[in-house]
Amino acid sequence: MWGTIVNTAAILGGALIGVLIRKGFNRKIVITGAVILILAAVIAAIIGGLTELYNPVAALAAGAAACILWAAAGLLLRNGMPESFSNIIMQGIGLSVAVIGISNSLETNNMLIVIMSLVIGGIIGQAADIEGRLDALGDYAQRKMGADENSTFSQGFVSASLIFCVGAMAIVGSLDAGLKGDYMTLYAKSMLDGITSIVLASTLGIGVAFSALAVFVYQGAITLASSALSPLLSEMVISEMTAVGGILIMDIGISMLKIKKSNVGNLLPALFIPPIYFPLTKLVMQLFKTISLTP
Repeated sequence: MWGTIVNTAAILGGALIGVLIRKGFNRKIVITGAVILILAAVIAAIIGGLTELYNPVAALAAGAAACILWAAAGLLLRNGMPESFSNIIMQGIGLSVAVIGISNSLETNNMLIVIMSLVIGGIIGQAADIEGRLDALGDYAQRKMGADENSTFSQGFVSASLIFCVGAMAIVGSLDAGLKGDYMTLYAKSMLDGITSIVLASTLGIGVAFSALAVFVYQGAITLASSALSPLLSEMVISEMTAVGGILIMDIGISMLKIKKSNVGNLLPALFIPPIYFPLTKLVMQLFKTISLTP
């Protein structure tokens, strides 16, 4: 679980920084952040001196550089990010997300499985009204955190959750962590997700931070149940899950670009159709084979 915990912390920390960029840095936040960075640099220098793994001076220099960058960010963004900058960043993110979705969707080896997953998953999601429940969660967040988060909370949560959970790194990394105790894939994913969460939260707000919970539950469940899930999550299954998720991510990119708003939340169950389809197909084929051999 350690890899998942690091991944969750990276997303949460990045999202909080992104929210600060969105809302603005006050003097108290700048001073608190600088103190934390200084303490972290001093602790790192002490550890380096005791273990001789790295030069303590380098740790202090890195801490000083981080403090300077933090102070500069606080000065430039003391009133928050200007709307014009926020809009252009949103456009860039929307285009990038759409391209990521297209790239992932090409992982499929059988487009019929992807289509079937989207149709069945869409029916299940529509019946459960997942999108409506996410909107209700956004309304609850509005009442607790202010009206300015209302329009982007659900979008931020769903978008970030899909981007962080869909793909081979999340599944393979969690399986490696559970089966082999190898966390390197999740550590690499943590760095990518941390940076991505800063960018997403700077435009989509606090909803991105809540995606850390989805990542923790999703990757943690795979890690803990890795022995049981490993036979089900074959390379073929992961490819089809990635392709389905890629189409949902592409849909999110289209929504970010304000081309068309769709109920992507109702399509979320489609992600779990491929892991059910392949074992079920195998079982049915074995059943028919047994019947055909029966005199």
